Amino acid sequence: MRILVANVNTTQSMTDSIAAQARSVAAPGTEIVGITPRFGADSCEGNFESYLAAIAVMDAVVNYPEPFDAVIQAGYGEHGREGLQELLDVPVVDITEAAASTAMFLGHKYSVVTTLDRAVPLIEDRLKLAGLDARCASVRASGMAVLELEEEPERAVEAIIEQSLIAVRDDKAEVIVLGCGGMAGLDEEIRKRAGVPVVDGVAAAVTIAESLVRLGLSTSKVRTYATPRPKTVIGWPLTEGNMVATSRASGH
Repeated sequence: MRILVANVNTTQSMTDSIAAQARSVAAPGTEIVGITPRFGADSCEGNFESYLAAIAVMDAVVNYPEPFDAVIQAGYGEHGREGLQELLDVPVVDITEAAASTAMFLGHKYSVVTTLDRAVPLIEDRLKLAGLDARCASVRASGMAVLELEEEPERAVEAIIEQSLIAVRDDKAEVIVLGCGGMAGLDEEIRKRAGVPVVDGVAAAVTIAESLVRLGLSTSKVRTYATPRPKTVIGWPLTEGNMVATSRASGH
């Protein structure tokens, strides 16, 4: 089984970290391939960068040259999952939905701890759109920018722990969700300090994607995520011929 893990930004070191976290939980026989978009911002912290990332990730996935069995979109709160589901015949798992749905197995309410405060409304909207907001106690900002997670990991952990403890104490959260792909791998230390289950979205998405592949399940194509109708789209970057790409199926 081959799973593509798509970073939503262009920072290669973050792709490497995300892929490493994915490999740490992948089952034997699962190949994890980290991919980095060829265009876009070096971090995603707002709507402009998120929408740009949506196109960039679709471009990177559709142009991946080998067969694959599932795709993980590794950006918390980022747009684009729906477009991938239209373009592909294999399962597409977004870490936002994977983390939140996993958290609901572990406690009555969960809180998301993310990066900057400006990302909070985006995440709240994505959770509401996915129908996962009813059991979300809060979305809290650590105050750390995405790139600072790599540059200052110790300060990042402390900031996330501080907000996690507040979420547990004041918001009555029973589970903490890490609200950024760049936080991959920080869950164990935060779990020890916060005293509650901590869900990393990348790890959760890998196990969900593996399960869907093994069950032989993928996105329904009868209506919402039907394959795009073939048409000329001027300037579309996904293919050299500027035609909407056809569905990609697994052959791996």
